[in-house]
Amino acid sequence: MKSRLVNSPSNAEIAELAQSPPRRIGPAMIRYLSSPTAAIGALGLILVVGIALFAPWLSPQNPYDLSQLDILDGRLSPGSESMAGVPYYLGTDGQGRDILSGIMYGLRTSLMVGISSALVAAFFGTTIGLLAAYVGGRIESLIMRLVDLQLSFPTILMALMILAILGNGVTNVVIAIIIAEWATYARTARATGLVEREKEFIEAARCLRLPARRILLKHLLPNCLAPIIVIATMQVARAIGLEATLSFLGLGASVTEPSLGMLISNGYQYLLSGLYWISFFPGIALLVTIVSINLVGDRLRDVLNPRNAR
Repeated sequence: MKSRLVNSPSNAEIAELAQSPPRRIGPAMIRYLSSPTAAIGALGLILVVGIALFAPWLSPQNPYDLSQLDILDGRLSPGSESMAGVPYYLGTDGQGRDILSGIMYGLRTSLMVGISSALVAAFFGTTIGLLAAYVGGRIESLIMRLVDLQLSFPTILMALMILAILGNGVTNVVIAIIIAEWATYARTARATGLVEREKEFIEAARCLRLPARRILLKHLLPNCLAPIIVIATMQVARAIGLEATLSFLGLGASVTEPSLGMLISNGYQYLLSGLYWISFFPGIALLVTIVSINLVGDRLRDVLNPRNAR
């Protein structure tokens, strides 16, 4: 009795399998825009980013230019006018700085801290996580033990320890947040990479003896981007809130660097005196920024989840 021969796949068939399945973005955007809450979050985020980008042209004054400040205009209530007749719609702080202008410039610093720290942490964390998933073995075990050790410390505690060594400043805050948050991306990328590594197109790419760099960049990475994008979006909001907390505690931005946290901290000493506007309006701006980013991130999490796609 003759045995049946199983034909092995040809090189063309292996090459076809090696092509990772593309992600369809169009339906995802349609599902995103179908949510009114997500649309409100997107509009709020666009407004915040627009104000931050055009702050030098929109703000009535540069609140950190000493030549434009007058101590006699300090602690004016919202709607008051300066000695020169300039209106202050949200009032001034103790140094005579316009609160509205301070919020516009503070948004620039806060968004810069959030976006830059999230992007750099995502780059390093995703690279390390995908490398661990692809290589496996002892290297994977060593990397994941470092990740577990990193995640065992609270983020704010880690940031405080790093800033105690580096000192105050926006740049040091960004470095502290990157060091404190890269492990989250590494764990997510490694978990997603383990699932993708066992699929047919990865096995086919290995059969073709493609370089490891090409497999990581063109096959593993594109299929692991969805959760990374969601985490990065939420991380921007977390980083902005963390920077505000550190600045409020006196360990974040210096007094010469505008940020929402520093503006809130400047008005804390005046709260019991009834000068609420110095901290209140920057706090509202911080709330709107974080809520808008979180709304966008929540909707992205639902849209980019393949289980929710019809």
